[in-house]
Amino acid sequence: MPFLDLLSPDRVHTNFKATGKGDLLQRLSVLLAADTSESGLILDALGAREALGSTGLGRGVAIPHGRIEGLSKARAAFVRLASPLEFDAIDGQPVDLVAALAVPAQFNDQHLKLLGELAEIFSDAEMTNALREAADGSVLHAKLAEFAGTRLRDSAWTD
Repeated sequence: MPFLDLLSPDRVHTNFKATGKGDLLQRLSVLLAADTSESGLILDALGAREALGSTGLGRGVAIPHGRIEGLSKARAAFVRLASPLEFDAIDGQPVDLVAALAVPAQFNDQHLKLLGELAEIFSDAEMTNALREAADGSVLHAKLAEFAGTRLRDSAWTD
């Protein structure tokens, strides 16, 4: 299923505040979780993935993600940070746009497709500029939907 299908409007925020990478991952895990027991599992998965290497792609973008045993369905969040954070990104630049994913452990191929879709979104400079300029979460969500409707139309999903 496409990224936008996993991204409910209540998980899209601008002016998202975090004091550092760890705090950001913790706040994202709460945003992605259905309940408090899930948030701990999601935080562990996001942290374990970051321990393998930063998910900071460069150009101010990060995609923290994790596969979680026992998670019933995939979820996404998208935030624009109030202040850019150091994230150990590949280019050494701070991060201000963050797409987070929590997916079931068995979600192998779909997980890779989601990451590819996010890479396409973030490789478009016009799109990243529009995300940085969005007035609020609803405008940000609408920009993502517009992009999905035009650029990603040909990338059919086969779930």
